[in-house]
Amino acid sequence: MTVEASPAPQRLAASVMAAAPGVLLSALVAAAAYVAAPYVAKVVAIPSMVIALLIGIALNPVAARPFTAPGMLFCVRTILRWSVALLGLRVGLADIAALGAETAILIIVAMVATIGSGFVLARWGGQPAGFGALAGVATGVCGASAALAVSTVVPEYKGKQSDVAFVVVTVNALATLAMLAYPPACLLLGFDPQTTGIMLGGTIHDVAQVVGAGYAVSTAVGNAAVVVKLFRVFLLLPVVLAVGFYFSRMGMRHGEARVPVPMFAIVFLLLCVLNSAIPYAPALLPTYAPAKAALVEASNWGLLLAIGALGLGTSANAILRVGWQRMATVIGTSIVILVVVTCGLWLLQHG
Repeated sequence: MTVEASPAPQRLAASVMAAAPGVLLSALVAAAAYVAAPYVAKVVAIPSMVIALLIGIALNPVAARPFTAPGMLFCVRTILRWSVALLGLRVGLADIAALGAETAILIIVAMVATIGSGFVLARWGGQPAGFGALAGVATGVCGASAALAVSTVVPEYKGKQSDVAFVVVTVNALATLAMLAYPPACLLLGFDPQTTGIMLGGTIHDVAQVVGAGYAVSTAVGNAAVVVKLFRVFLLLPVVLAVGFYFSRMGMRHGEARVPVPMFAIVFLLLCVLNSAIPYAPALLPTYAPAKAALVEASNWGLLLAIGALGLGTSANAILRVGWQRMATVIGTSIVILVVVTCGLWLLQHG
C-alpha cells in the first residue's frame, strides 16, 4: 500500500514554487536600490524605496510575465503588511506624550482635514475614492509608507497599482521640495525653534525629508520635528483602521468588497506599546535591543521588497496616463496640511 503525500504540503510547495520567480526578481530590484542609494544621494536626496520603485517600473517589460505575477503579488500584499506592522518598533509613547495636548490636537485636526480633502478632491476630479484615500493618507501621515499601508485596505479598482506608484513618487518629490522651502518659510513667519520643528514634522510627508529639514536648521528643531513626525507615524494605525471601516461601510451599502480589520495594524500597536514598556524592564534590554534592530532592518527590507514588486507590476505608460487631475489632488492635499498646521501654529504662538 502506498502512502500519498498530504494535500496541504503539496499545496504549500506549489505556492512556494509559483511565488519564487516574482519574489526573486523583486529581491534583485530591492538589492539594486540598496546598492545605488548612497551613490544617488551624492547627487540628489532620494530614498531607497523610491529608487526601488523607479528601477521596478523600468523593468516592467521584463516582469510582465504570468510566471512572475504570484510572487510579486505576495510581496505587495503579505510582505508589505508585516513590514508595516514592524514600524511600531520605531515609535515610543513617551515621546508622543511630550508633544503636549495643543500640538497633538492640531496635528490630528490637520491630518483629518487632509485625509478628508483627499476624498473631496478625488470626487471633484472624477477619480475613484480609493485614490482619494491614497493621496490623503500619504500626505497626511507619513508619505510612501502610509500609501503602502492604506493600499492594503483600499478595495481593488482598475488602475490601483498605478495610483499607488504615482502617489509614492509624487509625495516624495513634494517632500523633497518642502525640505528646501519650508525652513526659510518658518524663518519668515518668525517661528521659534520648537514651533519650526512642529511645523516641519507636521507638514512634510516622508521621515527622511523631515530629518533633513529639521537638523539642517538646528538640533533643537530637528528633535522637535522628529517627535512630531513619529506622532504622525503612530497615528498610522487608527487611520488605516478608519479608512478600512469607511470602505467596509461602503461595501455594506453598495455591495462593494468588504474590508476586514487588518491584523498587521493591531500588531503595529502592540509593538509600539512593547517598545515603550521595555525600558521599564532593564533585564530584558540585552535581548530586546538586538532583536529590535534585526526586526527594524527586516521591516526596511520588506518595504523595499514590496515597493520593488509594486514597480515591477506598473508600466511607465500607465503612470503617464494618470493625468493632471491626480497630480492636482496630491498637491491639493499637501496644501491643506500645510495651511492648517501653519495657521494653527501661528495662532498658538500669537496667543
